[in-house]
Amino acid sequence: MEPTDIDLVTLAKAAQDERAFATLVRRHQARLRAFLTRLCGEASLADDIAQEAFLKAHAGLSGFKGGGSFRSWLYAIAYREFLQDARKAKAAARLEDALKDEAQTSNSDMLHAGMSLDLRRALGELEEMERASILLCDAAGFSHTEAASALSAPLGSIKTYVARAREKMRAKLSAEPSPDAACQQTAKGTHYAV
Repeated sequence: MEPTDIDLVTLAKAAQDERAFATLVRRHQARLRAFLTRLCGEASLADDIAQEAFLKAHAGLSGFKGGGSFRSWLYAIAYREFLQDARKAKAAARLEDALKDEAQTSNSDMLHAGMSLDLRRALGELEEMERASILLCDAAGFSHTEAASALSAPLGSIKTYVARAREKMRAKLSAEPSPDAACQQTAKGTHYAV
């Protein structure tokens, strides 16, 4: 029987077992990196943010009390790292704009190349919290409660962000139909293949 995340966290905390934490990293790194890639639009940046999130999770493991899932705790750390990186990037862009009187770099490579162009455009037009919420709930398989925990937002707000994002995505994707638009209808609503 494979140990649960909580078992591995307990082992890593109590016995200082690096192998237990390494198992947690292996278990969650691919999905966390995919989430961050879609959130920030650049695979190498997502890798850097994921690595920093795992380092902070390891350093702060004693702060994990088990009230929620390890996964949502880890994603909350990663999302805060993303926001911090975004703030730094905005500050650097303002400085660059002040020094140079040039237009900002094109956002053509905004999202991961593995998604259809229509889907990338539609995701790129969402507000940051809408994009993060729909990616967590529809692409990463989080419940609304887990997404709320990961994004440090009220549950009702997450539900609103997801509903609003789904509606915007439906409108955008139906307005610009494309054979490669990766959209499929389910009983719960539209889910986006990523």
